[in-house]
Order: sequence, then C-alpha cells, then structure tokens
Amino acid sequence: MTSDTYDKNGVTGMSSGTLSVLRYSAFTGDPAGGNPAGVVLDASALDDAAMLAIAAEVGYSETAFVTADDASARRFQVRYFSPLAEVAFCGHATVALAVALAEQLGAGDLLFDTPVGEIPVATVIDPADGTARATLTSVPAHSRPATPGELHEALEALRWSVEDLDAALPPHVAFGGNEHLVLAAASRARLADLDYDFDGLADVMRRHGWTTVHLVWRESPYLFHARDPFPVGGVVEDPATGAAAAAFGGYLRALGLITAPSTIGIRQGEDMGRPSDLRIDVSAEDGRVRVTGGAVPIG
Repeated sequence: MTSDTYDKNGVTGMSSGTLSVLRYSAFTGDPAGGNPAGVVLDASALDDAAMLAIAAEVGYSETAFVTADDASARRFQVRYFSPLAEVAFCGHATVALAVALAEQLGAGDLLFDTPVGEIPVATVIDPADGTARATLTSVPAHSRPATPGELHEALEALRWSVEDLDAALPPHVAFGGNEHLVLAAASRARLADLDYDFDGLADVMRRHGWTTVHLVWRESPYLFHARDPFPVGGVVEDPATGAAAAAFGGYLRALGLITAPSTIGIRQGEDMGRPSDLRIDVSAEDGRVRVTGGAVPIG
C-alpha cells in the first residue's frame, strides 16, 4: 500500500516526529476504482488544525483519523476530515479504516466511536485471495420529504428541472449519520449528464446542512445507480458514498419500499471512471442500515 510520511514539525498542531498516512480505495477490489480515503492509525497527538491540514494535503474526499484506541477491545475513536472541513461521519473512510485494521489485527468485529455515535463494523478476510470486506452498521436512519424551497434551490444549482425527476421516488432529505438530499432521476441519461453550479450548490448545501446530494436512478427494485456531488468538501463528486447509502436505506424504508429484510445494490462512480459497488441491507423493523464493501490498498 502507499504510505505517506509527514514531518510533524511542518504542520501546525503536530509534535515532533513523523506520521504515516495509509491510502485505500473503498467499495472496490481495484485500486483504480472505488473512492480513495486516507487512513491515519495514530492521530492521538494531532489537533483539529493538523488533521485538516493532513486531509487537505492528502486531497481525497475524506481521511479517517484514529484519535484514541483500545486495540485489545478492538475499539477506536475516529474522526473524519475532508480537504475543507470536518465531517461527522463518512462511510467509505470507515470501510477503508476497518480493512486497514483487519489487515493488522485480523478479521472480526470492531467498534468505532464517531461524532455521530457508535458504529459497529464487522470485517472478514477471504482466505482464498486475502481480500478484506467490511460491513458497517449505521446509526438509525430516517427520511423526510424535501420542502418546495429546498427542492427549488437544489434543482436550480444542479441545472435540473422537475421534469428530470422520477415522480415515483419523491425528493427527500435523508439521514444516516449526516443529512443528504435524495433526488431520483427519471432516466439514466439524466443521471449521466451532470454539469452543476459548484459554488451555487455548495451554498445551498451549507444553508441546509447537507453533506452530499444523493442523485439516483432506479434500474430495478434492488439495483440503483448513484452520483454524489460533494462541493462542500471541496470535491466535485464522490465515487462511492457509504454515508449516503445508509441514508438512502432509510429513504427506501420511509417510502414503504422495504417491507421485508432486503439487500439493495448501489452502483456508483461509473460516470467518473471509478466504478464502485455498495451493498445495503435494510429491514422494516430495524432503523439502522448495514453498508458493505471491500477496500484495497492504493500503490
């Protein structure tokens, strides 16, 4: 894997010595696909400014920092930073961190203490090829209809119209650790043609507290395609968004589309050349959503 070594004296808030940043791509088995994430396994000496500086230097949509740990109990305190700000929860960086820990500690259950609460993560390693997968369990997910004002502002910044939407899947604001506006495109072509106002959408998202806009197209009841603009993090688009996938599970349940335990596939990143595969497991009885994916070292 690629491991960048930073001189701690060169970054505000860092004590003397060096710091290693691992790089993984999540929700893929190919380093050229998926969503890259930075992973810092020992960030106990870093302050907020230092973690933000490292995340900006790494340049990925998120970097996960382990700020405290009890390795014997497999329990870790985790924070997430984009190049521009701290993010309360990040799915793909959680998967990347879990895989990195499984490779060091062995497969099994992990518990992450995050700003949104406890996130259990189960890890497995395939004995045939050594690849690792992780399944995170979100905090309880929920969803509500978007207001007319929220929808108007978002469509204007996206340069979409109401006619571009799938009337069977209404706009919602969904939560699975943080909030995401969910908009369903009426066609795959509409989803593929993404040319939005970066600064305008960022302003709308900041006003409403949305982490991404989760754009989806339904290929079948159990397979969706997705794209996630992320201008508030300084990134045009996320190739795989585990937190939005968890929120989307809550959205499907709120619409009454989940009546029995169901597994849904989400294909993301194709239109930006980084194909990613996410799996969510949703139940009508459990408010939490399980998000599964692999991760591989980059380099």
